[in-house]
Amino acid sequence: MSKSYLSMTKEELLNEYNSVKAEYENLKAQGLSIDMSRGKPGADQLDISDGMLDVLSDGNFKCENGLDVRNYGILDGIPECKKLFADLLEVKPENVIIGGNSSLSLMYDYVAQCMFNGAGFAPWSQQGKVKFLCPCPGYDRHFAICYFLGIEMVNIPMTATGPDMDAIEEAVKDSSVKGMFVVPKYSNPQGITYSKETVERIANLDVADDFRIIWDNAYIVHDLGDESDELVNIFDILPDKNKNMVVEVASTSKISYPGAGVACIATSVDNVKEILKRLTVQAISYDKVNMLRHVRFFKNVDGIKAHMKLHANILKPKFDAVIDTLNSDLAGLGIAEWNEPNGGYFISLDVTGGSASRVGVLCKDAGVTLTSVGATFPYGKDPSDSNIRIAPTFPTPEVLSKAVKVLTTAVKLACLENLCK
Repeated sequence: MSKSYLSMTKEELLNEYNSVKAEYENLKAQGLSIDMSRGKPGADQLDISDGMLDVLSDGNFKCENGLDVRNYGILDGIPECKKLFADLLEVKPENVIIGGNSSLSLMYDYVAQCMFNGAGFAPWSQQGKVKFLCPCPGYDRHFAICYFLGIEMVNIPMTATGPDMDAIEEAVKDSSVKGMFVVPKYSNPQGITYSKETVERIANLDVADDFRIIWDNAYIVHDLGDESDELVNIFDILPDKNKNMVVEVASTSKISYPGAGVACIATSVDNVKEILKRLTVQAISYDKVNMLRHVRFFKNVDGIKAHMKLHANILKPKFDAVIDTLNSDLAGLGIAEWNEPNGGYFISLDVTGGSASRVGVLCKDAGVTLTSVGATFPYGKDPSDSNIRIAPTFPTPEVLSKAVKVLTTAVKLACLENLCK
């Protein structure tokens, strides 16, 4: 095991700095240009869904109720697609609305509805200041929705079992706290799946009728291997007083095509009715051709799970390459910690000494673009300047190996710069 930087003498630190600095300059001289800023599927992942493009070639465009999907109609989604998602999320079809290709759009539209029009309650914006709880590190686009709509964000620390529930239970005593964004399975970026106790405590929160949790189940079937984290279905344990509290979203964005998938909302019948009131104004219908295409291609939940094993075969070597390099280059140095997730799309790296921003600069100067440091916290401000989100899915394994070597070298160099001052 490597000697910890924290136990090195001043002379040893300077020698290590000179060695790492030389290694960094050699990497920089390679003229790399690698973008790891977002969790995008690679082309090899997109290819495995191409059979979907031919499933309607027989000219049969009618869904099971006889409607021609090329025409107007069925605002909440075709029946067989509602059933597919209902089976996937373990809810009833009447609790599901099928949307377009983006779960992000569904989340934005629902929060905006609550904010300015209400959804079975008085609009939040008419009640004074509005706050959302934001487990962090978290998903930057959740934070962007809050920022754009003028919702104040409250940091909630993440633990190994999910968000800090003591902090949440205390925070919701404030009546201006109206909601919370969560990614309960393989969280973005840490890959944490909420424990049974955490889900139970969330389900039983003492909150007002207009409090909403956006349950962003983006990675529900996104395992990297045979070992899958188990997430309690929150709808199975919601008490009657909180029956409208949870609004779940999911999509096939990282199952089929990110730009041409299908997204859905799953929630209470009361919430479904309120959402449909808005949709009758907002839309005539979503893309039913795409819905039918997905149903014909996957057929059922077993078809989706089989498809996800193909994704896992592509992704697991990439995640392993990152973890192996982190372990070989940084383990024992006392300057960084990272997660080893069983699924999802990211690896979370925390570095010491408030050096994450410096790591980001060093990586960029060497041709590797990471997610903006701070993006995993509300307002783009990481209080400890420590978290780095690694997105290993898009580059090829060969390119990824080069990028991670730049990253680990930058981590060492940034920390040594601080220690050698």
